[in-house]
Amino acid sequence: MQIVDAQIHLWSTGLPSNMAHWQVTSFSAAEAISMMDEAGVDAAVIHPPSWDPGSTELAINAVQDYPGRFAIIGSIDLGQPQESTAAMERWREQPGMLGLRCMFLDSENRRRLHDGGLGWFWDAAERFDIPVTTLATGSFEILGEIATVHPGLRLSIDHLGGKGGNTSLKDDAAMTHMPDLLKLARLPNVAVKATGIPGYSSESYPFPIMSSYVRQVFDAFGPDRMFWGTDISKMPCTWRQCVTMFTEEMPWLSGDDLSRVMGGAVRDWWGWH
Repeated sequence: MQIVDAQIHLWSTGLPSNMAHWQVTSFSAAEAISMMDEAGVDAAVIHPPSWDPGSTELAINAVQDYPGRFAIIGSIDLGQPQESTAAMERWREQPGMLGLRCMFLDSENRRRLHDGGLGWFWDAAERFDIPVTTLATGSFEILGEIATVHPGLRLSIDHLGGKGGNTSLKDDAAMTHMPDLLKLARLPNVAVKATGIPGYSSESYPFPIMSSYVRQVFDAFGPDRMFWGTDISKMPCTWRQCVTMFTEEMPWLSGDDLSRVMGGAVRDWWGWH
């Protein structure tokens, strides 16, 4: 079974702006590889963080330095339609680049999403076959409408639909969005990243309350549209425990279903073969 982490960050300068992350000035590819080997993680998808302006170049170097171990989900400026559309046309020609990530929790990008000002972006993502993953709690109805209008768009929702490290809420209080998230399961082009889950819990390993929410998402979306991952630099446990939470502590998840959730499905969804 290939174990593929659907989201990590690497950086080489500056402290993370999100205080939920390790407050260190760098987390290198070499450090990640050492931890991945110890945890039994075969590969990981890097999401270059905004606090390090050189993080995309760092990610591309990691792809080249460690063949087969890393891929990338990048970002573009949603306030520059012409320039960004031109970049998207050749997006996946970059080494290791699989798709795009958009943040819609607040700020100008959330306004653009709710005002319908991103039609050009969704058109381009569908036309150029670029998967998009989003942090977008509170915007699921709009994203469902977009996925319906663009059936060729592959859209995934970050962090089990929650706000990840952008909230201090724990356990049930962090999962009040779940009914709205589950409604998206009717759309075959929408998936969910089961990333960052231990960070939502006030419990100790194996975080049983959160396991119940993982089961809800699995039952709704199935093994081909739920992707394991960590966002490891925010986790209150080891990388290995993030793995075994799924592989050893969820007896209902086994066999081919487990293999799909732990890596096979995200490789297919994002085209990383």
